[in-house]
Amino acid sequence: MASPTTGDMTLLQEIRAVRRVGLVRLRGHALPLLEVSVRVLAPDARTREAGIESVLRHAVSLLDAGTLRSAAEYSLGLASGSRDWPASSRRDRAAFVYGVSVERFRKDHEFMVLGQVADRVLRLMAAQEVEQTEGGSAADFNEKWGAITHRKVRVRTRGRETVFTVHMHPVDLLRDVDVLVSPANVHLALPEAYKSSVPASLRRAASVRAVTGEVLQDPIHDELCDWAAQSRTSGRPVLPGTVVPTGVGALREQGLRRIYHAVVAVPRAGTNDYDVLPADITRAVSRTFSLLAQESGRSTPPLSSVCFPLLGSGRGGLPYRISLGAVWAGVEAELARGAAWDVHFVVRSPEAAALLERVPPGIRP
Repeated sequence: MASPTTGDMTLLQEIRAVRRVGLVRLRGHALPLLEVSVRVLAPDARTREAGIESVLRHAVSLLDAGTLRSAAEYSLGLASGSRDWPASSRRDRAAFVYGVSVERFRKDHEFMVLGQVADRVLRLMAAQEVEQTEGGSAADFNEKWGAITHRKVRVRTRGRETVFTVHMHPVDLLRDVDVLVSPANVHLALPEAYKSSVPASLRRAASVRAVTGEVLQDPIHDELCDWAAQSRTSGRPVLPGTVVPTGVGALREQGLRRIYHAVVAVPRAGTNDYDVLPADITRAVSRTFSLLAQESGRSTPPLSSVCFPLLGSGRGGLPYRISLGAVWAGVEAELARGAAWDVHFVVRSPEAAALLERVPPGIRP
């Protein structure tokens, strides 16, 4: 496996890279976020590799005892005797812990397990009171960790200065934002939880599971079905631009309060693809702010922050620039009228993050 390029990896991707190469073969593989976590959480580690193992052991020890912790230990080679096992053997044993096939574990459970490890590392970093040392651990945290995963962008919007936050990490690691916007198709049909799209990731993260990994509650799916029944739209498509609010299920533990499902994708007959029109995205963004204003006054404390992915840039096939142009048109109109919402964006790639840092000039032809 080639060494990942610094700056191109999210924390979860780095942990997945550790799973692939194993603890005994980390030398030569760039893992910038885990290296920063070592400087903050394990500054006395004798080597970089020992520090990464220490951080991961600490994070895994915070997982619920039982199948979740055991599967994480085997996946990462932290279980006794598994340190030098090949990745396939560690995955086999982790799947055995959950009592599922290796393929099912790879598609569903593994992503959830490693995501939980990434979440614990993030919690440890957030809770740590970083003190300035000769090695500059505080600088490492602020300049490297913060710069890679969270960036503040200042822009002038029709004569007004505003600030928004760019998050560069998987959507299901988002924390402490009131409302998260998720793309939806006109049938409000969620993808299977093992897939990698934004709605699939949120469905997986919001679900309530038994210790065996079995899904006990699928709250986002259930609430969308309830909404369709109450709106008398079951079995027929809703209009693009519609926004449907639901709760967040288990994501409430991460400080999220609402998910707004923005209907922007129209399935293309006879294919697995979708058509997405930029005008529908802008309408959905405008509707998001209207719904946010309505629900904020009925919530305690009031809703005040909202986070957008680049709607339509996944299965919808829109280039990042086109998606951002459509989203920003709705955001800019809302901010220009003096609204004081705390706006966030969540993206996975450095390319998308760089585009957001150039907004608004970078999104104009």
